Amino acid sequence: MLRYEKNPQVKFMVLLGEVGGTLELKVAEAIKEGKITKPVIAWCIGTISKHFGGEVQFGHAGAKAGAETETADAKNEILRQAGAYVPKSFNELPELIRGVYEELHAKGVITEIEEPEVPPIPEDFAKAVKAGKVRRPTNFICTISDDRGEEATYCGVPISEVVEKEYSIADVIGLLWFKKRFPEWASKFIDMVIKVVADHGPAVSGAHNTKVTARAGKDLMSSIVTGILTIGPRFGGAIDGAAKYFKMAKEKGMSPDEFVAYMKNVEKIPIPGIGHRIKSTKNPDKRVELLKNFAKENFPNTELLNYALEVEKVTTSKKENLILNVDGTIGVLLVDMFRALGYKNEEIDELINAGAFNAFFVLGRTIGFIGHYLDEKRLDMPLYRHPTDDILYDVKRPGGA
Repeated sequence: MLRYEKNPQVKFMVLLGEVGGTLELKVAEAIKEGKITKPVIAWCIGTISKHFGGEVQFGHAGAKAGAETETADAKNEILRQAGAYVPKSFNELPELIRGVYEELHAKGVITEIEEPEVPPIPEDFAKAVKAGKVRRPTNFICTISDDRGEEATYCGVPISEVVEKEYSIADVIGLLWFKKRFPEWASKFIDMVIKVVADHGPAVSGAHNTKVTARAGKDLMSSIVTGILTIGPRFGGAIDGAAKYFKMAKEKGMSPDEFVAYMKNVEKIPIPGIGHRIKSTKNPDKRVELLKNFAKENFPNTELLNYALEVEKVTTSKKENLILNVDGTIGVLLVDMFRALGYKNEEIDELINAGAFNAFFVLGRTIGFIGHYLDEKRLDMPLYRHPTDDILYDVKRPGGA
């Protein structure tokens, strides 16, 4: 109330107290001392307590008088004597408030109040549905394709146009994943990414699972799914991680040394996209070289790739196989690509968090998984003769000769 006293927009105050406590008495004291000069209309509820034989608790808080001055009647009288406007009963409170308002309004203390326009109250939804005023809500909404016209469209582009104008698979990905057709250099890069990640031999977890499931007699879909389910931070998922952490470090202005220290001491995880079991500075990954060379020749800017290569200098100085691997190269180049396409940093972060970057790996590696499934299911070549040791091998049971 002392703060309201200092607020020039407050012209009078209404206090609703209760039985118990002494805060209302402090207000009465402030009025007498002149700390509160604006009109105070006050009422303490609980005056009925005197009609009960013993102590009575009121309300959910269990308010009750601990002394005579804490009764509602006593506090109302003290406030009245201090100069507050106190009605004789709760029922008179509204009229007293109106009277004080009209008195101040007549004196010009309170000017005309412009009432705000009351907004229309929306109709109850359940009643509107029952009355047939709204249709059933849509369960699924698609913004990438539509089959309601004469022919289906990919993001507004008729499929006939996609075929006749020779859209590439990368162009179709652009339409269905990102709702735009990419320029030629970006489509060629996406095409290259899918090619280089399509397969990496039967030993990696996804291909291995696909082959084992196929050998167990399962169908194509079941076999492919077992391979896809292994894709994660230790197999393919480093694309998202590399994009996320390299982008974060560059945006925060970390030097390569600071970034390496941050990942070790703060995140306490290996840098996604750095490291290879076999490849090293002396035995570079041909796929990485192809991707880097393409980007250098065709991308408008390779800012994040350049930063990642500086980080690679730090990591390979510690161990020669801590190179920027294919996942890391794809991750940082996708960031460079989307920046060049006009995407904002926040939009790129949304794509990374949604798994859109790793989707390229999932798509490409699925091609390889299908190949491994079919390789296991070929019935026309149950045996093959090794070209040098003249032994027949059972392709259904590696090692069986």
